[in-house]
Amino acid sequence: MFLIVGCAIFIGCPIKLFLRLAAGDLTAVAGVMGLVAGVWAGLRGLANGVEPGHPSPGVGHGGPLIPAFFLLLLVFLLVRPGFIIFSGQGSAAQHAPVPLALGTGALLGAMAQRSRFCITGSIRDAFIMGRRTPGLWGVVAFLVAAVAANVASGRFNPGLHGQPGAHPEHLWSFLGMGLVGWISVLIGGCPFRQLIKAGEGDADAGLVVVGMLMGGALVQSWGIAATAAGVSLAGKAALLAGFAAVLAACLFCRARTA
Repeated sequence: MFLIVGCAIFIGCPIKLFLRLAAGDLTAVAGVMGLVAGVWAGLRGLANGVEPGHPSPGVGHGGPLIPAFFLLLLVFLLVRPGFIIFSGQGSAAQHAPVPLALGTGALLGAMAQRSRFCITGSIRDAFIMGRRTPGLWGVVAFLVAAVAANVASGRFNPGLHGQPGAHPEHLWSFLGMGLVGWISVLIGGCPFRQLIKAGEGDADAGLVVVGMLMGGALVQSWGIAATAAGVSLAGKAALLAGFAAVLAACLFCRARTA
């Protein structure tokens, strides 16, 4: 849930972070710095004995439940039962045509599953292995391709002001992505990677996805999500609460030597 709080404060997940940067949004630089700092903090925690938990292969049978749940949501989208309320206006009502969204999502999901693409995982591996990690070059290729696409389409607009989906409170952008990077290292992947792992039948990642759905509902309902005008008081309080909660969890889960 706090993973989504961090994304909502920055206005974007790690992938959106690099897409904003590729479009010339210089406010995203604070987010990049925060993400790197958060990944470093997470690695320091793991190096000092923080053990959030270890998966237990073969124990339990909850892995298929999350993919089955999403298939049920797909059925609801196509059938549109009366007990589901669909947005008729606003951002929630704006989306790509369903066939195009499904086809693109299936293609991206397959590519991500085969390549194991993960923004925070690549940064983590770069700290550990330096430039030898192929994941880091994958992120560089992703960024270069996005810049080329923006330049070719005339959507590359470098600057700090007037950027879509951005706000001028750089400190909170830094902290928002810092929380995302910290949590992502502890749980083994960024939000996008958690979706892919859940689709593979990883029950732990499935619980993360459920938490992200709950977090998405809360940040919208409680006014936590930032807007172009900046970060609300509720958003700042939620982000600081996230840092406190993760720090407490790290201290509680730290292995103690006799």
